[in-house]
Amino acid sequence: MTGEEYIDRADESLDAAYEAPMSLAEYVDAVLETPQVAAHASKYLLDAIEDAGTRMVIEEGEEKERYRFFDDPYNDGEHAILGNTEVLNAFVDDLRSIAAGRGKDEKIIWLEGPTATGKSELKRCLINGLREYSKTPEGRRYTVEWNVAGAGGNATSMTYGNAAIEDEDDWYESPVQAHPLTVFPEDVRADLLAEVNERLDDHIPIRVDGQLDPFSREAYDFLEEQYRRQGETDLFSAVTQPSHLRVKNFVVDVGRGIGILHSEDEGTPKERLVGSWMHGMLRELDSRGRKNPQAFSYDGVLSQGNGLLTVVEDAAQHADLLQKLLNVPDESHVKLDKGIGMDVDTQLVIISNPDLEAQLNKHADREGQDPLKALKRRLDKHEFTYLTNLSLEAQLLRRELTNETAVWDPETWDELETWIQEPLTISVRDQVETATEKELAPHTVESAALYAVVSRLDSAEIPTGLDLVDKALLFDRGYLMEGDERVDIEDYDLETTAEDGDHGIPVTYVRDIIADLLHEPQDRHHPDLPVEHVLMPRDVLNAVAEGLSDAPVFSTGEATEYEERVVTVKNYIFGQQEQDVLDAMMRDKRVDEATVEEYIEHVYAWESDDQIENERGELVDPDPLKMKVFEIEHLGRFDEKNYDGNEPDHAVEQFRTEKIITALNRHAWQRRDEEFRVGDVNPKEIPVINTVLGSYDWDDIQRTYEDFEPGQWDNPPSGTETARLKEKTLDNMVEMFDYTEASAELTSRHVMSQVSYRWD
Repeated sequence: MTGEEYIDRADESLDAAYEAPMSLAEYVDAVLETPQVAAHASKYLLDAIEDAGTRMVIEEGEEKERYRFFDDPYNDGEHAILGNTEVLNAFVDDLRSIAAGRGKDEKIIWLEGPTATGKSELKRCLINGLREYSKTPEGRRYTVEWNVAGAGGNATSMTYGNAAIEDEDDWYESPVQAHPLTVFPEDVRADLLAEVNERLDDHIPIRVDGQLDPFSREAYDFLEEQYRRQGETDLFSAVTQPSHLRVKNFVVDVGRGIGILHSEDEGTPKERLVGSWMHGMLRELDSRGRKNPQAFSYDGVLSQGNGLLTVVEDAAQHADLLQKLLNVPDESHVKLDKGIGMDVDTQLVIISNPDLEAQLNKHADREGQDPLKALKRRLDKHEFTYLTNLSLEAQLLRRELTNETAVWDPETWDELETWIQEPLTISVRDQVETATEKELAPHTVESAALYAVVSRLDSAEIPTGLDLVDKALLFDRGYLMEGDERVDIEDYDLETTAEDGDHGIPVTYVRDIIADLLHEPQDRHHPDLPVEHVLMPRDVLNAVAEGLSDAPVFSTGEATEYEERVVTVKNYIFGQQEQDVLDAMMRDKRVDEATVEEYIEHVYAWESDDQIENERGELVDPDPLKMKVFEIEHLGRFDEKNYDGNEPDHAVEQFRTEKIITALNRHAWQRRDEEFRVGDVNPKEIPVINTVLGSYDWDDIQRTYEDFEPGQWDNPPSGTETARLKEKTLDNMVEMFDYTEASAELTSRHVMSQVSYRWD
């Protein structure tokens, strides 16, 4: 695009976000037409979250509905919160109760958790989401601005100095985003809101309580006094006429509807909460013998967040302030000075690490005399925990190592599994700024993520026969395969405990270990190979485990416990690498899906004892020989003794009925309202077929390649079957699983070194 075209796009973007100022009457008409634009703070925040929609995710082995708002959709997922869906849903449930006034009005929402659990991302999601929602027609946010010029008297009472007032310079916006409906007297406002709520298509009515902010009240009172002196009878109309009052929309951002109190912010409690007096302005403004609220800075967190959201970040640094916030949710009011107060409509959220709880409990032994008891009663606590889902941790780790921001939203587990196992290429610069491409081989990110997850799981609550890796897989996909059988998490009677995700290896530690490895000379890891710039799963796992005892973030007991858990992860990852090598070796022998589908059709016809019509409209007669050949050669489940000629014995019949037909009938039942054809079934949905489509063992290799010698794999003699098989295998690993030549070489060598021990 040309420069002019970019300018045009910027114009269009701003035009969509802003409206021309309107009169108070025009605003009321707009509210009656689109009631949600007048929503009070907690309801507006709830509307913004719900407007982004939901999606289904699997966490802790359960299917859950997740609000897309927390995926940071308006910012391409850059600050998406990964996991903690139940915590976020509980947060939204609290908002719904607060917005509806159902007994939680006095609550301050408290989000607690260790570092790197998503709390900071939540703050950014709120900022990004509310900003973008406020640019939409249904999310418009409005406030008032005043002009006292021409009303008589001292016009400079609206200024921050003695500058001349004329035209647009005469208008001064409410510094705390005052709600336009607070201009109306309470009885008129009540009737107006009653009509608005009748038109509102929502079960949560809009509430607009409180009075004008002190700045606006000063303008209102000044105008009212001038027109009363002039004998004006319709005072409200005179004060709020378009030449004095207009309603304008604003885009929500930090400082305008969102107040953020950072850990490093200083000042007295009053300065941090609402702002401070500007003493020079007190002398300039006509205060009529008292402090003029227009000489107040309004730069405190409640002033900035009035009308929507107030966040206290790293609340342990502002523990002294929390007691000052005690009555804000109750009374919706805060003092600027002894004689001047401000009504506040804001949703209070505090964010902290676990150390805040220790501060709040320092007087707990005093029981009824605990001075912090009232504060603790008002805090509604939600705990963020470390991720306990492999796929989420893998995604988070990739984000930490790269600039990837897209949120994974797969349609199938197979798709998600591919993303988890994918390799990763990172450009690393050395001291002379020379860029080198470093590869994290397939399964490397998976291994690091799995180790972190396994370190966070409660080892005491595991069903017999399972280990921590099994628990991690169940939490991620909701099932395990036991032979041909799929066993769901419910069948294991496995549930999350308070210990799951409460502690463990944080992603930041793993990220730093990998970053250090990326800058080390590669020959430290593979000195005997002419292969550079590849990190393997075992390189990362060894480095993470070895560094635990020296990392100050872990206690001695934690380091010992986590070191012991690396073995199960290594075994699982080796199994994944081993299967990749096996599949690549047997690629040419793989059963194609057309052959599998033909077998399924013949079994279905056999069970029906009649012809069936396949998806191509062809009539299929059961062929005993084709079924027998498939079951012996491809499934490997039976041999000639299971057949009398081509007729199956009881074991084969039972297999066909229980393993094939049952799965087909289940699929037919799921599609009972549609026309069902056997060809509609994905063969991978039948567990025993899914196994044969992509699972081999070393017996298959030995049977297929009689002269293969795994001990020769590193340097196979030319012209041997081992040399030919190795060349084919490496090519297939590159093509099938996105290995590079280097990582395929390293992975296959590692696998063969283990296989050669047991080959004979």
